[in-house]
Amino acid sequence: MSDSGIAKLVLFDLDGTLVDSAADLLNALNRILAREGKPTLPLATIRPVVSKGGRAMLRVAFPERDDAEREELLPPFLAAYAEAVAEHSTAFDGIEEVLGAIEGKGSRWGIVTNKPFYLAVGVVATLGWNERCAILLGADSLPKKKPDPDQLLHACERLGVTPAECIYVGDDERDIVAARAAGIKSVAALWGYREAHEDPRDWRADASAEFPRDLLKPGLLAA
Repeated sequence: MSDSGIAKLVLFDLDGTLVDSAADLLNALNRILAREGKPTLPLATIRPVVSKGGRAMLRVAFPERDDAEREELLPPFLAAYAEAVAEHSTAFDGIEEVLGAIEGKGSRWGIVTNKPFYLAVGVVATLGWNERCAILLGADSLPKKKPDPDQLLHACERLGVTPAECIYVGDDERDIVAARAAGIKSVAALWGYREAHEDPRDWRADASAEFPRDLLKPGLLAA
């Protein structure tokens, strides 16, 4: 922990943690549904599984198809999303305040996501975070992704920080599993995307935050 009470490095998941990207992902998915002659879906249908990735969204949209058939739809879905990667995406309310507080205390922040790197870059650039984000790692940045700890450990190594000096904030169980495996304190982002049956208490995070601004409560971002 730095003298400021905030860890030297605070890492975040992207979708569902820093950014509400559900609308743009839904638009891309609805383009594929329309192409396949199926009715489009409302946001409420897809929102709970956004953090699970493209395959999970396609499972919701095409439940009658098997995995192999849905896999064929993944490239066109991602291509449609890439065309408007952050047209409607915004930082969750309070996130900018949190990032400013981290920077104001002399600490750094970065992003570790299972979103493909080329798509994550587009979101980060659109939000104006290029110069502020200390590191950005996507699903394909390393051979393994979350829930494996490799991305988190690599981020620490690249930035010269030990896992004990780092925090990871994420809205999905695999975020918490990866942090625990890396020896990094985890914070469950309860404002994010999750399905009705999921109980974040089962994830065994070190701490949790109901809303982004709750991260600024004393000690929550302290390693």
